[in-house]
Amino acid sequence: MASTLTVDNIVGATSSDKIHIPGHVVQVVFSTLSSNYTNSTGSFTSTGLSATITPSSSSSKIYVLLDGEGGQNTSGRSCFYRVMRGGATQLTINDNLQTGPTSSAMPLTATALDSPSTTSAITYTLEMRTDGVGTVSAAGSQRSRITLMEIAQ
Repeated sequence: MASTLTVDNIVGATSSDKIHIPGHVVQVVFSTLSSNYTNSTGSFTSTGLSATITPSSSSSKIYVLLDGEGGQNTSGRSCFYRVMRGGATQLTINDNLQTGPTSSAMPLTATALDSPSTTSAITYTLEMRTDGVGTVSAAGSQRSRITLMEIAQ
C-alpha cells in the first residue's frame, strides 16, 4: 500500500531555521576580488579574496569553489595558490601553475569539501606566492570569485 504525504509548509519544532535536509544547500555566500592583487615574494600572502560563512549546524560541510584569473608574469615560471580556512588550515593547493612561452592570465580554480565542525563564523581566503622569480597576480574587477555553500548533513 502506497502512502502520500502532502504539505504546504514545514516548520521546525523550536525555530523555522533549524530544518536541514541532508545533502541540500542551506546557504550560499559569494565574494569577488575587487582590485588586482600582485605578490613578488616566495611567501604565501592573502590576495584579498575571501568570504565568510556562519554554518547553522556543526555537522554541516562547506563546499568551497574558487574561480578566477591569474598567473605568473615571467615566462616558464610557476605560480602557487591555495585556499585557506581561518588563515591556519590549508584546504587546497595548486603548486605548479606555469605560464607558457609568454606570460598570460590563466585560470585559478579549486574546489574543496570542508568539515569545519563549528557554528562560528569561518573565513576562507585565497593566498598566492611566486616560485621565487617574477610576480604572481590575481585579476580583480570581479573576475576572481569564491563561493561557499553550506551542505546539510
